[in-house]
Amino acid sequence: MQKILLGNEAIGQGAIDAGISGAYGYPGTPSTEIIEYIERNKNLPDREIVAHWATNEKVAMEEALGMSFAGKRSIVTMKHVGLNVASDAFINMAISGINGGLVVVVADDPSQHSSQNEQDSRFYGKFAMVPVLEPSNQQEAYDMMRYAFELSEKTKLPVLFRSVTRLSHSRANVEVKERLNENSLHFPEDTKRFALIPSFAKKQYKNLIDKQKELEKIAEESPWNEYRESENSKMGIIASGIAINYLLENYPEELPFDLLKISHYPLPRKQVAKLFDRNEKILVLEDGYPFIEEMIGDFLGREKKVRGRLTGDIPRTGELNPNIVAYALGLEEKINEDLPQIVASRPPQLCPGCGHIDLYEELNDIIPEIGDNRIFSDIGCYSLGVLEPYDTIDTLIDMGASIPMAKGAADAGVSPSIAVIGDSTFTHSGMTGLLSAVWAKSPITVIISDNSAVAMTGAQPSAAMGRLYDIAKGLGVEEEHIKVIIPLKKYHDKNVEIIKDELAYDGVSLIIAQRPCVTMSNDKKELARKFNTLTPNY
Repeated sequence: MQKILLGNEAIGQGAIDAGISGAYGYPGTPSTEIIEYIERNKNLPDREIVAHWATNEKVAMEEALGMSFAGKRSIVTMKHVGLNVASDAFINMAISGINGGLVVVVADDPSQHSSQNEQDSRFYGKFAMVPVLEPSNQQEAYDMMRYAFELSEKTKLPVLFRSVTRLSHSRANVEVKERLNENSLHFPEDTKRFALIPSFAKKQYKNLIDKQKELEKIAEESPWNEYRESENSKMGIIASGIAINYLLENYPEELPFDLLKISHYPLPRKQVAKLFDRNEKILVLEDGYPFIEEMIGDFLGREKKVRGRLTGDIPRTGELNPNIVAYALGLEEKINEDLPQIVASRPPQLCPGCGHIDLYEELNDIIPEIGDNRIFSDIGCYSLGVLEPYDTIDTLIDMGASIPMAKGAADAGVSPSIAVIGDSTFTHSGMTGLLSAVWAKSPITVIISDNSAVAMTGAQPSAAMGRLYDIAKGLGVEEEHIKVIIPLKKYHDKNVEIIKDELAYDGVSLIIAQRPCVTMSNDKKELARKFNTLTPNY
């Protein structure tokens, strides 16, 4: 049977048909649709898949590992920067190993369409010394998911499954197969390997090192790595993942070069060496960092022969596309990057009627009085407060950075020091920063712009809904300095007065600016009203 699927949907369907029992993640473009697809299709005739948005990526990773410990297959999804949050669990589960198959799907974002960086997750796979798979199209994304679970259970290791934006968010026909049954509940024979006290962890780390030769052998023989010879030996090409498509778009009939297509790591060294021996020059096409390019120069000692991002033949930043590949192959003149754009750049905007707008207007009334460089923000829709016409916030670094940065600035003598954070980002990674500030009795004001949703990624439900006051109180913020406001124009003057009062307090104060996201459906807004029962301080 065929289905027309997004790359993310193909991954989700592949996981379902591979017999998963659990799917965990945290929303983040370009990965979000995987869990959403599984949520829509979790009710099966023979079982119901647990599909759960966790409070952050680390929690999602650990939930998936718990299901794996019980012998069942699980998938965990996130975007590339989310793997930074989850890296502690990811690195250590490579040492403990897994029981039921566990696949970590990470969607990278070359060109930073919706991200702070272009980070390449393949480096995490190499760092953790686990297998890495990288599909080149939607059908491979589907088929490779079943292989990933088999590989995970064969090696007793998590498998890192890397996608990129263009694959995640493009559609194609996908031939789907019969669904596998889920694993039965069964525990590992040696549970001590999951208890990483130093004496156990040393043994497990040695086991991981000992597995590397097996992993290399599996990659050499993998059906996802393909070597094609041609009559031309002037240049060989290595293409990984989606990059193969940009190459073949330039040569729709026949490729006049030797080609090594890589979709399974560790790098198949014998095949790379064969390509080197046959060709005068090597061009590396990979979407993301020069991951392969660096490695082949190192282990073959022939870096002068290798061409790619490090040599300038491929741009060092941004996505690949057919024109870039064509130029590197000598097929087209270089595109003049100085030519005027046909379409003017249109920056993203907050939605009309958004509560963040009213909050920023209130803060902008206060800034002339307190001075600039006082407002530390975070990752979410409200990040757009850094742009005109607001120009309100001064920093946004990573999930949860606002409160610790405000504390650090206060430690340096900045007063007042303000943190602006969203409700879902607060439960994701803001609570620990608040606890640190409470412990130190820092003179900061934290404003939680609460729209009752993970709004930037599709209005998924927020774990903070109806809980923010109790969380702040439980973390030690004094009740008389936990305030609730409604960011609406009719309350503008009252809100400004409340914010000013809290800025004057010599300690941690917290303001909940509560108003549901304007884009939420009526049923979600009704749910928010049911949970959000706090009385504003008017």
